[in-house]
Amino acid sequence: MDSDFRQAYLLHRRPYSDSQVLLDVLVEGVGQLKMLARVKGKQSLKHNAQLRPFSLLLLQYAGRYDFKYVNRFEPTDNQIQLVGRQLYCGLYLNELTQRVVPTNEPLEQIFSLYQLHLMRLAQDEDVEPILRSFELQLLGELGFGVELEFDAEGNPVRPKAAYKYVSEYGFIAVGREPDTIPGSMLLAIANQDFQDLAVRRAAKLLTRKLMAPLVGKQGLKSRELFISKK
Repeated sequence: MDSDFRQAYLLHRRPYSDSQVLLDVLVEGVGQLKMLARVKGKQSLKHNAQLRPFSLLLLQYAGRYDFKYVNRFEPTDNQIQLVGRQLYCGLYLNELTQRVVPTNEPLEQIFSLYQLHLMRLAQDEDVEPILRSFELQLLGELGFGVELEFDAEGNPVRPKAAYKYVSEYGFIAVGREPDTIPGSMLLAIANQDFQDLAVRRAAKLLTRKLMAPLVGKQGLKSRELFISKK
């Protein structure tokens, strides 16, 4: 049975055969799906040009639970253009989403979360707060979020205390020792207040640590590309 036309973003594509490409697509109200699309014949150049990152598509598909086929698609007027640093960050959003969001799982809010942060990237050159916001909210949607305003025992985080993160448990108050984070920084991250450079560094280290089990040992190519272009 064919689906209705749904809004979608292309996260990743790769050749599947001479006439088909395999797509990882983020679909509104559905989540991430894998699909095959035909790109052969008179329309192949046009279709290849339309199947590009950051462009909102209208997509109709059919197929089994674990594998879909694109019947029709068309571009919308919502075409986001990213250049320079924002482009590398957009590629990071795509790769991170494609890597950590499971396919065929009803994660309906991921589409809106992705779209919001993609639009923010197009409008703001200060990219770090946008990336940290996306990472933290994505972790929450996937069930791997961490409480930042209360410690592991349910006590409010104290600004002047030092905390250490314990995997699958939360933050615990400790003495001054390596690999700790001040409570004031945890509260700033919780409020998405990234004006202080030290808070930005702490948030980056935290999200990277939380994402590591989901990303896996292979790492992210977009992160390596971004670092190489600095």
